[in-house]
Amino acid sequence: MSSYRDLGRFRICWLIVIPRDSGSVGKVDRGVCWKERYWVKASIWIVIFSYVGNYFWTHYFFSVLGASYTFPSWKMNNVPHTTFLLTHVCFLFYHVTSNITLRRLRYSIADLPEQIQWVTEAAWILALSYFIAYLETLAISNFPYYQFVDRASMYKVGSLFYAIYFVVSFPMFLRIDEKAGDTWDLPRVAVDALGAAMLVTIILDLWRIFLGPIVLVAENKRCSQQGLPWFS
Repeated sequence: MSSYRDLGRFRICWLIVIPRDSGSVGKVDRGVCWKERYWVKASIWIVIFSYVGNYFWTHYFFSVLGASYTFPSWKMNNVPHTTFLLTHVCFLFYHVTSNITLRRLRYSIADLPEQIQWVTEAAWILALSYFIAYLETLAISNFPYYQFVDRASMYKVGSLFYAIYFVVSFPMFLRIDEKAGDTWDLPRVAVDALGAAMLVTIILDLWRIFLGPIVLVAENKRCSQQGLPWFS
C-alpha cells in the first residue's frame, strides 16, 4: 500500500511547499511573518482537528457505523497512517469551500432580520455538511480496502453521523482571522481546534450511547456501554 502512502505524502508536501513560494502567497499574507500567515493558521487548525478525527473518531466508524479498513499499512491506534495524510488535504479543501459559501451567504442575507439570518446560516451548514459527508462516502465506495456492513445505511444514516464533524467545524473554522483587527495567534488556533474536536467527540459519544450502532456490528468490534471506543 506504499502507493497510497506516497500519494498522501505528495499531497501534504504540495500544501506546504506551494504556499511558501512568495509568488503563491496571497496579498494579505505577503510581507508578514510566516506564523501570522492565514494558510499556516488554517493548516494547523486542520492538522489538529483531522488528527483527532483519525485517531479517535475512526473508532466510532468501526463500532457505530460498521466500517472497517482492510488494507495492510502502518497503523496508529489501529488507523492506517495514510488516512492521516489524506484526511488533512480533504478536510482543508472542505473547510475552504465552506468559508467561501458562508461568506457569500452572509453577504446575500445581510439585510434580513437577525433571527432569519441565523436560521438560514444554520440550515446551510447542516445541508452542506451532509452533502459533503454523503459525497465523500459515495466517492470512496469503490475503494476495495474500506468496507461497510450495510452500504445503504452508511450512505443515508452514516453520512449524517459523519456530517456531525462539519456541523461543528465549519462555523468554528470560519472564525479564524475573520474579524478585522482580531488577528489570531497560533496558540489560539490550536486551542480552538481542540475545542471543536472535543465538542464533536461529545456529540459522537452521545450518539453511541443513546442511539447505538446503525447496523449489527460484529462482537469483536463492539465497545462496552461504559467505555469509549478507542479504549475497547
